[in-house]
Amino acid sequence: MTANLGEKWDVVAVAAHPDDLEITCGGTLAMLTSQGYKVAIIDLTTGEPTPRGSEEIRAKEAEQARITLGVQARFQLGLPNRILMDSPENRFALATLLRKLKPDILLGTSGRTPAASPDHYQAQLLIEASRFSSQLTKWDEKFGNTPPHRITHLVYAPFPFDAEIRHFPGSFTIDISSTIEKKMASVQCYQSQFDEKRFHKIRHTVMGLNNAMGSRCGFEYGEVFQMAVPVGGIDLVGIVKGSKGSPAPVQLPGQPN
Repeated sequence: MTANLGEKWDVVAVAAHPDDLEITCGGTLAMLTSQGYKVAIIDLTTGEPTPRGSEEIRAKEAEQARITLGVQARFQLGLPNRILMDSPENRFALATLLRKLKPDILLGTSGRTPAASPDHYQAQLLIEASRFSSQLTKWDEKFGNTPPHRITHLVYAPFPFDAEIRHFPGSFTIDISSTIEKKMASVQCYQSQFDEKRFHKIRHTVMGLNNAMGSRCGFEYGEVFQMAVPVGGIDLVGIVKGSKGSPAPVQLPGQPN
């Protein structure tokens, strides 16, 4: 989808491949757009080659997933799949796009995935470095002569499985009970990656993990996020209760009703 690059975005979410964000934080992306926030996705690679896909197929699937989540724009950076690296050239490419989008919040996947693609961890490093690079002055020629932009907040969406996750000091959970089905519908858009049998398996796995994440906060389903700094503020009640009140207490086995 094309979008006005002069616009300012509330949240820009970045990941190595189409389907990474849908799996890690698709429920939250759908929630953000329903709340009126401007959200864009950047796929660092096309995700190809894969056994059953092609660049054309993956592009159509990614667009359908974007529509399913209600995300306003999706951008393809076109970096190489399978050998994605946190290199100076790739930093310049991502930082240039971030300078154009001017997000308030940068949301990126995180975690080493030894049982899956090494692109995932390289994407985390690239996102962190590009966030820093987007604010650099006196180097505009490296970024297509776009003006610097300081991104105040970096939020991590850890891969929920097959991952070695670094535990940052700031952690919180978003209630996605109302958007879990929309999240799974967006994952199902990637039929070249998930045939009926594989989708049934990943649906069971992802929904189980999101249920476990959410249940700790009294939610039916949740997605966990992390920040490199503790989550702080001046309103204790607001932080503890949140904008819509405190969650219902979790009913543990053996507790009286």
